Amino acid sequence: MNQWEWNLLEDKAQVEYVVIGGVEVRTGDRVRLRPRDGGDILDLALQGQIATVESIEQDYESEQHICVVLEDDPGRDFGMMRQPGHRFFFRPLEIEPLPPEEQKTRTIVLKPTVLVAGIGNIFLGDDGFGVEVARRLTPGTLPEAVRVVDFGIRGLDLVYALQDSYETTILIDAYPHGKTPGTISIVELDPNEPTESPGTFIEPHSMHPMNVLRMARAMHGPLKRVMLVGCEPATLGGDEGHLGLSEPVEAAVPEAVRVTESLVRRILEGQAIGGNQGLKFEMVMGEQE
Repeated sequence: MNQWEWNLLEDKAQVEYVVIGGVEVRTGDRVRLRPRDGGDILDLALQGQIATVESIEQDYESEQHICVVLEDDPGRDFGMMRQPGHRFFFRPLEIEPLPPEEQKTRTIVLKPTVLVAGIGNIFLGDDGFGVEVARRLTPGTLPEAVRVVDFGIRGLDLVYALQDSYETTILIDAYPHGKTPGTISIVELDPNEPTESPGTFIEPHSMHPMNVLRMARAMHGPLKRVMLVGCEPATLGGDEGHLGLSEPVEAAVPEAVRVTESLVRRILEGQAIGGNQGLKFEMVMGEQE
């Protein structure tokens, strides 16, 4: 398929289910891949792999395509976020439904509405704050509507993730703005006027977070709500760099996890947070002694 055809495919509404061999296959089901004979080397590699159905779509010629994410793919979260390289399309005849006893308890795979993005460089001291918070959030019990990803210094991956029209994006990062090291703050940003942000984000990322927002806006149009859970750093590693967080920032990580979980819950419940959207408030959650 060429790019025009892919665009047409992406524009089509999703299909609720498809019947394969008398079995209804829906989003969230586990299936075995059976690519057609005579395919390329990728088809050979995918033969027999177990995957999860991410969506069922119908193209402009009314042909159905099943989009799957490999169960053993370390980057499967990116597939669930509809990012390229981690999603594969197959025709129904190339899909084998797993029997009921091999199906996990079915959970409806919702399109995430909240993206929690941990960003930072772990080799630059407290710049690794966001990475550590994201790591501790991932095994938690956040709702299906929330996607937690450790982006590290992969700014372009975050740009692509922002194309998926999240209602709210929460950036977790070190945030130097003159407070006591370890202080946790919640800041609401205006993603469509990023040059007016309060404070200063850290420069050593491969892509400055505000530049990420600018690029994402340029590629996809105006962004929706963007918030920051930030921590005042004690050190950024100096000229030699440093692996590991400082004592006050390490001590602040559990509080940042709690604050992020509470923030997510309030967002999903539609509760008001601080002021109006767009650089209207900064909440300081408490300063480390």
